[in-house]
Parts: sequence; C-alpha cells; structure tokens
Amino acid sequence: MRVVQTVQALREALRPFDSPAFVPTMGNLHAGHLALMQQASQHGDVRVASIFVNRLQFAPNEDFDAYPRTFEPDCAALETAGCDIVFAPKEADLYPQPQTYMVHPPAALADMLEGQYRPGFFIGVSTVVMKLFQCVFQGAKASGTAFFGEKDFQQQLIIRALVQQFEMPIAIQTMATVRDTDGLALSSRNNYLSAAERKEATRLHQCLQTMAGALRAAELTPQAIEEQAMRDLKHHGWRPDYMAVRRRDDLQRPDVGDRALVLLGAAKLGQTRLIDNIPIDL
Repeated sequence: MRVVQTVQALREALRPFDSPAFVPTMGNLHAGHLALMQQASQHGDVRVASIFVNRLQFAPNEDFDAYPRTFEPDCAALETAGCDIVFAPKEADLYPQPQTYMVHPPAALADMLEGQYRPGFFIGVSTVVMKLFQCVFQGAKASGTAFFGEKDFQQQLIIRALVQQFEMPIAIQTMATVRDTDGLALSSRNNYLSAAERKEATRLHQCLQTMAGALRAAELTPQAIEEQAMRDLKHHGWRPDYMAVRRRDDLQRPDVGDRALVLLGAAKLGQTRLIDNIPIDL
C-alpha cells in the first residue's frame, strides 16, 4: 500500500490505472469504514482511501481540534482491508489558497435536518467531496466508483445528486449502517462517550425502531410519532434535535400513500451528538 500526501503525487500514483474505487474518510476508522473499503475492493482496478479532517464542515463551536486522529492504525487497517493508495493531504495540500469557491447544495435538501442544526455543514461536505473527486477521478480513463455509508443518509443523497447534476462519471455506492452488537451505529464520535453514556446510547436506535413499529401499526400520525420519540429521549436525559419521518428519496414529509420512508434522529447525550436512521418500507 502506498501513502501519498500531495495532489500531484496522488495523480502520479493513479496514472497507470483506469477505474479507481474510492472511500473518503476523516480517519479514526471503525468497522464501518473498513466494510466500505472491503466493498471497494470488488470494484475498479485500484482502491483508494482518503484521510482528511475537513475544517470546512465544522462550525466554530464544533470539535475540529478534538476530532480523534489515529493515522498509523488507520493505515494499517486500510491495508488489511485491501486499500492500494491512501491520500492523506495536509490542509495546505488540499487548500493551498483559501477555499473561496464553494459548492452550495440546494436548500430544499440541505437546509433541513442536519443542515438546520449544523448550518453550512453540507456546503463544507459538498466542497471537499467535489475537490476529492477531482483529485482522484480527474485522470481516470473509465468511470470510477465512490463509497459512502448510509448512516449519513442525508449526506449520501446530496452527494448522489451532486454527481448527477455535474455529469461526473462516478457511480455512488452506499452500504447499510454498520452497528455494534447492541445496535449502536458505529461512529468515530462514539469514542467521546463515557461508560454510562455508551450504555445509554443504544436508546437512539431503540427509539427509531419504536417509531417504525408505530408507523406500521398506523395508529398515530407521523407528527405524533416524532413527538413521542422526542419526549422519550428528553425523559432519559437526551437533548434531541430531531426525530423525523421522511420520504426516502428526497427527505420531504411523507404524503398519504408514500411507502419508501426513512426515520432519522439526531440528539446529544452529554457532550456527544449522535445520529442514526432506519429505512422502512410500509
């Protein structure tokens, strides 16, 4: 496995290949990231991962400086998972000048849910993903593939639309959320949880499962189901941002007769903000 830091070195390393399979990460890898890397190993003729903590998607009061950085163990895990090239730029490599050109996804998709509670987040995500895609795929002789987890459900919808609207020759593959044995969605931010918080953290997934059961029973409106889940989390000491029932294809509120839905939740437990979702077909 080769580790490169600059865009020029990455493009030189990719020159002999036709069709990259790419997994973008911010490092501090867990089994979910590695499952994506293993999935990527079945595509293309070279497997690439990036490790870059992207300042543009962090608000000033968020955890950019504290975000866990575990570069050497990450590289060892990526190599075991089948990675060929790790792109690990410094900020000055990826943003040699201040990034004044930004990608603004449409408000109808990006300013709700995560975008409402993390203003500017999806601008930062879309901008860095566009830039990473240019770095990895620009010289590709055939279409490439990029891999994302469905835990960040809204994010993967936005990236899929970005690729489509800019006519980028990249296929987007997603993988279902990888969970611990007790149901907690794997996340780098789980490392912030105390032992007691880690035990309590499973409640977010349990609330989403309860919402799914209530939808199937059709005894309450989606709004009432959302409100009930919010009350349950608050009762147990959480600070929820949202518990939402949405259409799966565009994250709008469902109409009567909509069957392909997704239940999404975001809440703080102590100082740690967790997100999760469950796709559901009625």
